[in-house]
Amino acid sequence: MYLEHFKLKELPFRLSPDPAFLYLSRIHARAKAYMESTIWFTDGFVVITGEIGSGKTTLIETFLKEIDQDVVIAQINQTQLSPLEFLQTLLAQFGFAPFRMRKAELIATLNNFLIEQYANRRKVLVIVDEAQNLSNAVLEELRLLSGIETTKEKVLRIIIAGQPELNDKLDSADLVQLMQRVRLRFHLTALSEEETGEYVRHRLRVAGGVDDAIFDPSTYPVIYRYTGGIPRLVNTLCDTALLAAFAQDRTTVTEEELGSAIAELQWVEYAARTHMQHMLEDTAPQQRLPVGSLVLSLKGDVVARSMLVPGRFVIGRTPDNDLAIESKFVSRHHAQVITGSEGDSVIEDLNSTNGIIVGGKRVRRHRLAPGDVVSIGTHRLAYFKEALQPAEDQTDERPKTETRDS
Repeated sequence: MYLEHFKLKELPFRLSPDPAFLYLSRIHARAKAYMESTIWFTDGFVVITGEIGSGKTTLIETFLKEIDQDVVIAQINQTQLSPLEFLQTLLAQFGFAPFRMRKAELIATLNNFLIEQYANRRKVLVIVDEAQNLSNAVLEELRLLSGIETTKEKVLRIIIAGQPELNDKLDSADLVQLMQRVRLRFHLTALSEEETGEYVRHRLRVAGGVDDAIFDPSTYPVIYRYTGGIPRLVNTLCDTALLAAFAQDRTTVTEEELGSAIAELQWVEYAARTHMQHMLEDTAPQQRLPVGSLVLSLKGDVVARSMLVPGRFVIGRTPDNDLAIESKFVSRHHAQVITGSEGDSVIEDLNSTNGIIVGGKRVRRHRLAPGDVVSIGTHRLAYFKEALQPAEDQTDERPKTETRDS
């Protein structure tokens, strides 16, 4: 790898949410302060939203790392749950074995636990990530839990975080009562151009490098133009640029190496990409008919089938993906399939740990042809140009939970 070449101690642009690498921009610092306020105030929810890759999970992990020991924490990341499953998951986080309890028992146990923690002067905090996937019924359970109180104050602190769709869900008429409990609501925006440059320098410093000795300052405006200041995209581009410079035995990334990385990723400027995405999103539903399909299998058994329409289709381990694959060999956001208005699809690696394999070779980007099989960890993803036939009852579904990977 390029660590010795650039005199680095660790990889500076990994996608994993490592608190040590958190860059507190003005916006991120404000969001973190809102999270911290939940420790002192119990009069409502705190809601944090942001685009994929904006740094929500890293912010949460940093916040949790700094919390005092007198705070009891339940962190829920798997959010495709029924109300009963949600209560069970919550109690399991607190150390109970609740999976044979009925709902009334779950609620009574949780109430007693919260009052006991309050009596022992311990604070209780629940953090729900990827909350855009929560059903309205589960959100209503959260609202009811937030009402548990003593004669003096409420005893449960709640932070919910998610993608921008969470805002649309919270603003619906069905959740008016919950919205009345929201005390603070904040949206994480992208980094500015100046912050993008400082973000790159910060991660290089943390990794043991000399910031401006590795990336030439002239590259920062280009990095911003192609990433829009989205931290995950910055990481992907900068990591690729370091590999490009390493391959050419150069110790500084200039605009030339950055250009090679952009060409390898086959990116266009971020503004053009988001404009195209908005055009696809605004296309009338009848014009966004399925134009292709993906069939996911494990050891020869089909575990999921999905249809492709023009737009972006994200594949990864967590429930916020369009196709969620629960496997330790699959990264949080592993790959994406971009389908154009003409029906052609391209699969791109999102700087995952294990990559995507086509024809026995690891690739960063591959234009899909009918019959192509892409390896993602131990799973196989077959691409078909035609959409799945409704007559075969092959509806779009998420894969069954898979726990046998080893």
